[in-house]
Formats: sequence, C-alpha cells, structure tokens
Amino acid sequence: MKKKEIIFISSILAFALILWIGLSVLHKGEYASIEITVGGEKYGTYSLDHDQTIKINDTNVCEIKDGKAYMIQAECPDHLCMKQKPIDKNGGTIICLPNKVIIEGNASASKDTDQPSVDAIS
Repeated sequence: MKKKEIIFISSILAFALILWIGLSVLHKGEYASIEITVGGEKYGTYSLDHDQTIKINDTNVCEIKDGKAYMIQAECPDHLCMKQKPIDKNGGTIICLPNKVIIEGNASASKDTDQPSVDAIS
C-alpha cells in the first residue's frame, strides 16, 4: 500500500469511529418506565419510579424495586427470565419465551419542550 492509501483508509476509520461515538451519545436516554407485552399484545406500562409487584396473567411476576425491574417468578421449566439482567434507567429487556412475556425499557420523553415538532408533510 502507498502512503496516500493508508492515510485515506485511516481517515475513513477515524470518521466512522467519531460518528459511531456521536450517535451513541445522542441516542442514549434514560428509561423511565417498562412496557410489558404478552403474546404480542400490550399488557401494560409501569413506572420505574414506584416500587410495585406486577402479576402477569397466571404465569409470571415482575417486581419493580429501587428503579430496577426484575422477573421474580415464572411458570416455565428453565427460569432463564429470572436470571436475566434487570431493567434500569439504562434500559434492557427481559424475555420469557415459553410464556411469551416481554418486558422492555421505554425511553423517557424529552424534557425539551421549546423544540417545535417537525411534520414531514408541510
């Protein structure tokens, strides 16, 4: 390789790295709630700010405590959902495949109310 080719490839890699870091910083939001779906249908949305226990049908129990959501009980053979990392302000997902239960972190709404909404049609 020639010197110009090495400089060109290095600059493209550096630009890609800077772009990746910038996008990850911009899209990093806090998750203020969790959304539970069962069998693809929305079961409910719950705040991470309030400690509570949520019974999901007769199969699973989710607990929100100290800003983290855990699966504390499951009627499935492997109990892998109970071993998954809890959902907190950084987000996350807990999935119980046998019972078709999905718990996902929902990003909080933006606190910038001065920003106008953009309509793609106008």
